[in-house]
Amino acid sequence: MTLTKNEKNEQGQVVLEFKVEKDIFDAAVEKEYRKEVKNINVPGFRKGKAPRSVIERMYGKGAFYEGAFNAILPGAFDEAVKEAGIVVVGQPEFDVVSCDENGVVFSAVVYVKPEVEIKDYFGIEVAKEVAPVTEEEIDNEIFGVRNRNSRETDVADRAAENGDTATIDFEGFLDEVPFEGGKGTDYALELGSNTFIPGFEDQIVGHNVGDAFDVNVTFPEEYHAPDLAGKAAVFKVTLNKLQKIELPELDDEFVKDVSEFDTVDEYRADWKAKLEKQHEDSANAAFENDLMKVLMDKLVADIPEPMFVEETENFVRDYDNRLRMQGLDLNTYFKYTGMTLEQLREQMRPQAESQVKCRLALEKIAELENIVPTDDEVAEEYATIAKAYNMDVEKVKSMITSDAIIADMKVKKAMELVKEKAVIVAKPADAE
Repeated sequence: MTLTKNEKNEQGQVVLEFKVEKDIFDAAVEKEYRKEVKNINVPGFRKGKAPRSVIERMYGKGAFYEGAFNAILPGAFDEAVKEAGIVVVGQPEFDVVSCDENGVVFSAVVYVKPEVEIKDYFGIEVAKEVAPVTEEEIDNEIFGVRNRNSRETDVADRAAENGDTATIDFEGFLDEVPFEGGKGTDYALELGSNTFIPGFEDQIVGHNVGDAFDVNVTFPEEYHAPDLAGKAAVFKVTLNKLQKIELPELDDEFVKDVSEFDTVDEYRADWKAKLEKQHEDSANAAFENDLMKVLMDKLVADIPEPMFVEETENFVRDYDNRLRMQGLDLNTYFKYTGMTLEQLREQMRPQAESQVKCRLALEKIAELENIVPTDDEVAEEYATIAKAYNMDVEKVKSMITSDAIIADMKVKKAMELVKEKAVIVAKPADAE
């Protein structure tokens, strides 16, 4: 392979031309002939036995050229890219410039990874504030545990209240005529949950088990059933059963049942520590996010569109994989949500753009700061990945090249260095 052209066009793409020598091309044509001849019928010859020259007289000299082009183009293109010293992004546009006694000349129009500039990336001022853990937060977490360990008990000595579960029979009427879908038997309804039409649950509150009463409501104007939207209705309701949630007492015995601790004080202290960790993680994430926004503003680069498109597709594939882990897929997701693939891409595009810009910025910082992971660090990263996916290290190495591992580690190390050099400032008073 000989690289004969390497220049930019007006669209900012790189145009490569590269020649594959005649002997290599002829060998590819011969190989294509031997592969295809068994499928070709030529009068006067047994199937698969016709000479190449005869077939070329019948179908033209270039009968096997296309297959030969496809066979030699990928390797020749990779060599041309390497010699040109570029990193291709997106799909190339190939063409055959010439094919004669000197060999074959291909052209490839490609987008390339852009040149990047970034300055003043150390000493960036970013606000970071870790919110203190309140007693109310601890109470809410413990309430959740108590609620998960609660039980429902029947209520017979008082009227219905919000928070109770009312088991009801009901039938709805429009102008004293029952309507389709408006009837239910032994339906368990949590009062105050706003599950039913606005005003319905409020009119059950105050009634006792065994009461039969009317509930008067008006369907919302945007109600999903057009024949009911905006109309007044009367529901005939009978309250069959009333239950309330009974929470376990928060005492040392409860703590022993639900945790490894012996006292309420120890349990609360553990929840406080967990919440402090959550607050710290949240503050760190916000700090890193704000830091990356500043880095993106400092980035100077003419980023080609295919980089954003490719990263968006990566986000879509990742989302599809997450859905599949839950027993779904994109088609099912689209069916239930009414969303389209294009809408999903549009939704993920801003995040994909940020990802591309952040990586370009950090790759450049790693280059400027001569960041290179050691062999031991690379080996440790392979081991970490293998453990996370419960795979053998050698299997991981067969799937992920060391170049890819090193590239990712450079980015991570660059981010850690920028964070280390950043200046944490107080959050402005109006930041809330």
